[in-house]
Amino acid sequence: MTTSNDSDGDDPQETASVTAGTRSPIPSTPAGYRSGFVAVVGRPNVGKSTLINALVGTQVAIASSRPETTRKAIRGILTTPRAQLVLVDTPGIHRPRTLLGQRLNDVVDESLADVDEVAFLLPADQEIGPGDRMILSRLRTAFARKTKDGGFVWRIPLIAIVTKIDELSRQHLIARLLEIQSFADFTEIVPVSALKRDNIDEVRDVLIAHMPEGPLMYPADQLTEERPEETIAELVRGAFLEDLDDELPHSLAVVVDIVERPDAEDAAHGEKARVLVSVYVERDSQKPIVIGHKAERLVRVKRRLRTPVNRIVGMRSTLELHVKVSKEWQSDPRKLDRLGF
Repeated sequence: MTTSNDSDGDDPQETASVTAGTRSPIPSTPAGYRSGFVAVVGRPNVGKSTLINALVGTQVAIASSRPETTRKAIRGILTTPRAQLVLVDTPGIHRPRTLLGQRLNDVVDESLADVDEVAFLLPADQEIGPGDRMILSRLRTAFARKTKDGGFVWRIPLIAIVTKIDELSRQHLIARLLEIQSFADFTEIVPVSALKRDNIDEVRDVLIAHMPEGPLMYPADQLTEERPEETIAELVRGAFLEDLDDELPHSLAVVVDIVERPDAEDAAHGEKARVLVSVYVERDSQKPIVIGHKAERLVRVKRRLRTPVNRIVGMRSTLELHVKVSKEWQSDPRKLDRLGF
């Protein structure tokens, strides 16, 4: 079943300034400028995407209450007058249950290959567990050298970001910070509540302070490396994740098939861009859940994404969602390839 809904209502002049694909020139780098890549790692659902969105100042990654939401390394770009940080939002490191899960872990390994700094997120409201120890072991393999006394010397800064501090009292937070301090030889430990933007500036300043000097790598107004199609696909998937409650955990995959923009003359006469999106599920029984009664869920998702999609495309757009079944795609290598994993 297919439905469409016009994504209109925004002034095209308002959205033209953020048309995807337009890039400002990269200016010369001032003396003492710092730049580089920060891998943001941690267990699933510790707030990696929320932190990156807060640092960049806009949504570049899905921030959801569901674990294992991020499925690829998404790069958010934070630029200040004295530094540029490329924040790599990695999928949560976990023990894979499917081929997709294994490929997500591979994405983490690839994203760690050439970073200048690691931000290890540890939630304040949870005890250090096996998942945290597994991540620390992988980081030590990649970035540390063992000393004769059994300790480790890190080749790059390892910053502990203690998230969700709003969940604890001051007394409990202090005890938690002491526990984290004894967990590893962190370069620095910074508490933060990204959701409430508490201590975000301190996180930014610490990450900048430990970044090596380097040139401006991207134009100052560029916020992500994602192509417009990838950004739209992630927004659609995120909207469904929030709307579906617990009915469809991670059987959802989204691909933008077409972004068709009218030529200048047709656009001047009010013709809209066409954004065609395929939403894949794994079983026939899941399809009506995604569509909703009388397509109400599709309509609701499209209404929610009207303004964001218009801004990404740079003009008024018609968003079409087509729900399809790709049986057991999470464990089929050919289907994963076709879906971009």
